[in-house]
Amino acid sequence: METKTNPLGEEKISSLLLRFAIPSVIAMLVSAIYNLVDQIFIGNMEGYLGNAATSVAFPLSTVSLALSLLVGTGGAAKMNLLLGAKRQERANVAVCNSLLILAVSGVLLGAVTLIFLKPLLVFFGATKDIMPYAVDYAGIIALGLPFATLVTGLNHIIRADGSPAYSMVSMVTGAVLNMILDPIFISFWGVKGAAIATVLGQLVTFVMNVLYIRRFKHISVKKEYFRPDLKMCASICTLGIASFFNQLAMTLVQIVLNNSMKKYGAGSVYGSDIPIACSGITIKVSMIVMAVVIGIAQGHQPIVSFNYGAGKYDRVRRTYRLALVSATVVATIGFIAFQLFPVQILKLFGSGESEEYFRFGARMLRIYLFCTAFDAIQPVTTTFFTAIGKAFKGSFIALTRQVIFLVPLILILPIFFGINGIMFAGPVADMAAFILAVVLMLLETASLKKAEVSAKAQPAAPQAAP
Repeated sequence: METKTNPLGEEKISSLLLRFAIPSVIAMLVSAIYNLVDQIFIGNMEGYLGNAATSVAFPLSTVSLALSLLVGTGGAAKMNLLLGAKRQERANVAVCNSLLILAVSGVLLGAVTLIFLKPLLVFFGATKDIMPYAVDYAGIIALGLPFATLVTGLNHIIRADGSPAYSMVSMVTGAVLNMILDPIFISFWGVKGAAIATVLGQLVTFVMNVLYIRRFKHISVKKEYFRPDLKMCASICTLGIASFFNQLAMTLVQIVLNNSMKKYGAGSVYGSDIPIACSGITIKVSMIVMAVVIGIAQGHQPIVSFNYGAGKYDRVRRTYRLALVSATVVATIGFIAFQLFPVQILKLFGSGESEEYFRFGARMLRIYLFCTAFDAIQPVTTTFFTAIGKAFKGSFIALTRQVIFLVPLILILPIFFGINGIMFAGPVADMAAFILAVVLMLLETASLKKAEVSAKAQPAAPQAAP
């Protein structure tokens, strides 16, 4: 373990954000691309029923990612807060306990999924025609869930340790292997082949990340630090709970969306399977944009955590502002693409579908993602509150769009507007969440300014004493 000045408190903020955000963005893109690449190859080689199967199985991946974020972002934030406060021993315990939680939760998730696979897929919205494809795909994905959970969680900690490039390389290596193997394996084994390629890619990244554990720059890994510390585990999960809820909310949205499309699609000219396939594409395509936004948010987390722990509140505010502006630019580019090129995006997932498929899919992309440009503030602000240890506020913001606004709207609007109501639920929820996040962040900014003034005044007090 090296003992030197931590650059998070000294270097130029723009340089730090660039250094931490780029690998984080790439890592998040890789996570999104794993599922997207499967859907592209399956759609082109197996048709829209195969696409629909990946949509139905997608909640398994989002639950795994939710657990990874719970412990990974929480452990990374706790580590940086403790390092900023110069509490080295407790930082070591935080990281080792994080690894322990990730390993146990990943194994449990995989086991539960295999035991209850078919009932889960029915709950996720599988129709009779989709079910055979979904069982083949999800059954193999379940075997890789322990690796996927540990890999993604450990990536956050590796980045926070000051090695964002390593985490990027490990994730990209697995993703590239998945992209190479996907068309080969699908040609032999259909949707099963896509799942096998995904698990093999995750396994390679898993091995690379585990090898890093002995190379931590700011953390010492020893046997005694892996002893379960319930207070530390609770603190880690509290800090990561906002990211966990945000991701888990996406799982809930996907389940509600699939079942709503199944119900209201059956009464439309499109049937149930086309809306389920198109909604899955819409969610996964939007995740590419949100992966970049979330990557920027996660990239600013270690900078905010360390400087908040060190009492450098001006650097905290400037880091948040730069991250938000950068993420908003990305979200705006995504909005333009969704409005101008919906058919071209759909054709990436197969060009031999019916006219109804493209008509519904284009409407879904344009309407559901109409307010994408306003979506950056929620993940950035959620991560910000987590980074400064205010988990409750972060959790609340994380829940606003997906749970408090979107899910009720998906359930209520189609009662009055049919399947179109499901599509309009997206932009209405986006705007409501945007307004709420702005109000909460303005209040927090005022609080930070007061803390900054107070911190600057404290050193001057002893000089005034007689």
